[in-house]
Amino acid sequence: MTGTRKWLTATAIAMSMFGAAAPAYADTTDDLLLRLKEKGILTDDEYQALVQRKSAEPAAVAAAPVVAAAPSASWLDEQKVVRATPSGVGMQIGSVALKFSGSVNGFYVHDSGDSAIASHNVVGGLATVGSKSSAIRNGLLPGFLKVEATTTQGGWDVGAHFGIYPGINSVVTAGGANSGGTPQALATSGIDFRQTYLTFGRAGFGEIKIGRDIGLFAQEAILNDITLLSVGTAAGNVAPSNTSLGRIGLGYLYTDFQPQITYTSPKLGGFQFAIGAFQPLVTIGNNEVNKTPGFQAKVTYEFAAGDFGGKIWANGITQKHDGVGTAPRYTGSGFDVGTKLTFGGTGLVAYYYNGSGLGTTGLFILSTDALGRKRESDGFYVQGTYGIGKLTIGASYGESHLDLAKSEANPTLLDTNSSYVGQLRYGFTDWVTLVGEYTHSRAKAHGGNHASSDAIATGAILFF
Repeated sequence: MTGTRKWLTATAIAMSMFGAAAPAYADTTDDLLLRLKEKGILTDDEYQALVQRKSAEPAAVAAAPVVAAAPSASWLDEQKVVRATPSGVGMQIGSVALKFSGSVNGFYVHDSGDSAIASHNVVGGLATVGSKSSAIRNGLLPGFLKVEATTTQGGWDVGAHFGIYPGINSVVTAGGANSGGTPQALATSGIDFRQTYLTFGRAGFGEIKIGRDIGLFAQEAILNDITLLSVGTAAGNVAPSNTSLGRIGLGYLYTDFQPQITYTSPKLGGFQFAIGAFQPLVTIGNNEVNKTPGFQAKVTYEFAAGDFGGKIWANGITQKHDGVGTAPRYTGSGFDVGTKLTFGGTGLVAYYYNGSGLGTTGLFILSTDALGRKRESDGFYVQGTYGIGKLTIGASYGESHLDLAKSEANPTLLDTNSSYVGQLRYGFTDWVTLVGEYTHSRAKAHGGNHASSDAIATGAILFF
């Protein structure tokens, strides 16, 4: 737009925003332009150019007829192309909202495990064995950058969502943030593209999600875990990958990011449910062909009364494994329940899961024996936090159990993984949180073997 037009446009915006009377605007234009620059509507260069233009064109402006009516709210909205959002950084481009949000973290971690002797061998154990190490690494979360484009079309709220999860540590290949670590020169970190999904929904209908995103089963367990903001069990600290374990496998199974078609209901008071069909996962260690999808469901209820609030949830999962050749044929299934209660600065979480042919640590890991017989599993964790100003004190304990299959003899197979976590968090700024943490992890086998390790972590995590 020309300098005169932009000056008139800026003046009209200023009149609407600040209540300047039309006949007096020529005497107050310099002040109004300065106000617009301070609010970010005009850049420094635009401000200087308009001030010079105003000085060069006093007669033309004075003679121009002034329309007393203020611009419409929708017109003003279109002029404010860049604006703040409740979280992240957002831009409104016509009818489309484009939002960026993300996180970065890093921790110094010292991990000390038991010596590598026969009595410390536990198949599936998560305690460190055979090393003492220091690392600069990511915690349970790698970094992430999420990009979302949302709009309303034909009465439907629609959106495209992308989540990119890079880490700070070098990995064996470029196969993702969870590839094995390789702390050596000329290596590179991995990028895990965990989220790619579309949504459409509207009030009274709910929402449909199609694509790759976090699962329903065990979702609340990890999202409410204090180690999501820190390290927890260090796992592979000698050559760190871009994620630690947190409490995964030491109180809950990893929900994972999975291809899915999911429906989420609208909220009915505090009640809401979701149900979805999921890409069937193979049994770890076997090749199989599965003819039907997996299914997951979730039910939540939220409530609040004054300073007291809470959330209760229950989830279910089932998947048929058809196998191929000698691969096992079975149905893996499970459920979990949990609650989070808050009162002022105090928070409590209690969680329990139970599975048959579901495995441990991750979905369908160690879920059967070599003959295809299902193993039962269960686990729990309890957690408490207390906030004092910007400081939060947290502690948790959890266990994951794996039973032997019927008639199975396997003395070194994992019986229990467990851990204690003590944590301090300090809200340094609105974006940055400083974290200090101690974690004691323990693994026990069915035959009596056991191992333990201790990790100390300190660092920071940023969300925007």
